[in-house]
Amino acid sequence: MQGPDLRLSVVVITYNRRDELDLALHRLAELPEQPPVVVVDNGSEDGTAELVLRKHPQVKLIRPGRNLGAVGRNLGVAAVDTPYVAFCDDDTFYDPGALTLAANLLDDHPTLAVVTATILVEPGGQLDPICVEMAQSPLERPAGLPGHPLLSFLAGVSVVRREAFLAAGGFSHRLWLGGEEELLASDLARYGWSMSYVPEVVAHHQASKLRDAHLRRRHGIRNTLWFTWLRRPLRSAIVRTVRHLSRVPRDRTSLYAVADALRGLPWVLRERHVVPEHVERGYRLLDEMQLTSKARRYVS
Repeated sequence: MQGPDLRLSVVVITYNRRDELDLALHRLAELPEQPPVVVVDNGSEDGTAELVLRKHPQVKLIRPGRNLGAVGRNLGVAAVDTPYVAFCDDDTFYDPGALTLAANLLDDHPTLAVVTATILVEPGGQLDPICVEMAQSPLERPAGLPGHPLLSFLAGVSVVRREAFLAAGGFSHRLWLGGEEELLASDLARYGWSMSYVPEVVAHHQASKLRDAHLRRRHGIRNTLWFTWLRRPLRSAIVRTVRHLSRVPRDRTSLYAVADALRGLPWVLRERHVVPEHVERGYRLLDEMQLTSKARRYVS
């Protein structure tokens, strides 16, 4: 496709990663798709917003004034009007042409809500182990659907159908950040949308050194437990909880995560909405595969 791809926008959330964001925005500006870019600055205190205004005036900047976590993406999606939105973190970037390929797939498959890219880990360009897991998906593939069917996705390297994202309510403010995709994906599946890992769509991830790995693990464990009790039937919720907790390290971070999850139990039970049986069948298949996954390492 010649010239800008008018089907796409890019939404980036960031927090106190000024220099990494600067590089990410330069990379986005070099893409042949020339997508409009929205940056949601989640309350940075390192001059991030000032850098965007000074060096990237073509970028739309949203400043909610506090750290909204993944909910910042909701603000970005609301600020654009393109049918498709590519999420890109400040430590990820897409190959030239990847966004157009994703948009073509979304055009061709009206029930497809999410295209998740291959992740090459930088430096070095090695395949992320989670891609191996996604490629081995045991889920039944709907007729004609590209790639490998999913029941969750990786937000920082995914292109979403804006209509579906909005209908499902976007990311939950309860989960904040860390495995936040699973709950949204569950609601997309409930409403009949499909999600796919498409290896031909390629993105790169050079993990930021400016991250609190312990806090991310704490939130990831908590959010997994919350999702499990929000959406899984009782027996499955009990089994997955036992299996999940048996795999996490026996340390202070895990203890805090479980305490966080227990504090949220009242609202979880109030908002519990079990998935339909056809979705639950998929989760049971994935549970068995994830037990032996080498991509899920609960360490920090």
